[in-house]
Amino acid sequence: MKHRAVAMLLAMLTAVPAAAQPKRDDSLQAEQRKLQQTQKQLKEEKERVAAARARETSLLAELEEIDRRLAAKQGEVARLDGRIKRTQAEVQGFRSEISKLERQRAGQTTALAGRLRVLYRVHAQGGALPLILSGDDPVTRAAAVRHLASLAALDARLIQEYRGTSERLADRKSREESQQRELASLHEEAKREQAEVDRDAAKRRTLLARVRDERAYHERVVGELTDAAQRLEAFIRELQAKQRKLAKAPPPKSGIEPPTAGFGSLRGRLPWPTEGRIVTGFGAQVHPRFGTRTFRNGVDIEAAVGRDVTAVHAGHIVYTGWFKGYGNLIIVDHGNEYYTLYAHIAEIEAKEGDDVRQGQRIGTVGDTGSLAGPRLYFEVRYQGRPLDPEQWLRQGG
Repeated sequence: MKHRAVAMLLAMLTAVPAAAQPKRDDSLQAEQRKLQQTQKQLKEEKERVAAARARETSLLAELEEIDRRLAAKQGEVARLDGRIKRTQAEVQGFRSEISKLERQRAGQTTALAGRLRVLYRVHAQGGALPLILSGDDPVTRAAAVRHLASLAALDARLIQEYRGTSERLADRKSREESQQRELASLHEEAKREQAEVDRDAAKRRTLLARVRDERAYHERVVGELTDAAQRLEAFIRELQAKQRKLAKAPPPKSGIEPPTAGFGSLRGRLPWPTEGRIVTGFGAQVHPRFGTRTFRNGVDIEAAVGRDVTAVHAGHIVYTGWFKGYGNLIIVDHGNEYYTLYAHIAEIEAKEGDDVRQGQRIGTVGDTGSLAGPRLYFEVRYQGRPLDPEQWLRQGG
């Protein structure tokens, strides 16, 4: 009896955990499933964010692509305009020649008509033979034969000239019509290219409006411009190292006063690189609307598109080309570690390796890479460090 009671108690004690264990296991498995599901959702969310970032184009890169496409399309439109003008001149030339040939043929027609009337009268009188045989004098007959032969040769020549004029006239008319068809085709092509220019210009305006009006876009661009400035800084250091290597010059020592000869002697006396006014100065800048802080290594000179950009001092061009964040860029080495930079150029009119004199035209004002319209971005650097350009330029422009 006692053993039976102990057995029953043991059975009860072991039965309780056996019944409770599956519940705890189910609960644990449910929690694990929830955790796995949450982790899966987080992973999927991270993948979506990563994909979105991968798809998210750099604003400066997008602007660069639009600017490059615009420049190419505008160049194509200009090329087509040139072809249209040349074709119009050719059409006008053909029309003038056609008019001249028509007058010439009209005169030939009149002459031929006169000769036909004479021949008709001769034929009405029995032909030329009675005229030849009408006289007894052989000399007179011989003269009549020569005269008739001369008239026949004249008639043949008139007919030949008439045919030649008619053929030339038909040829000029055919070529004029062909040029007219080409002109119509060129007009259509120019119209399509201009439509693409207008679409790209509209995309550019939309992008710039977002940068101007939306904080998220503005902050993205500020970050990208800061990166671009750092890349330019590194690029200039590379250029300086390259120039020193070519000149076999040692690296400059820190703390040494800048030279006062050459470029260094022109502080406050440099001519302006273009005609305009400074709209953004050198140094720390605070955005009036969004409060973002940036540092400008140069100045923006507002000027009309196409205005000349000139070298502020004699030097050697060490770089020309596109630089992200600056558009078309020109860098001039003036010696003694002094450099000037010219950005947002429309047309670069100098080549790397060129020596330029002070005041020489090296490009034209544009808005390539600019977020604020047509302007020239201008920097002065010594040993890679940016200096305030306004302190180097002559007062009064």
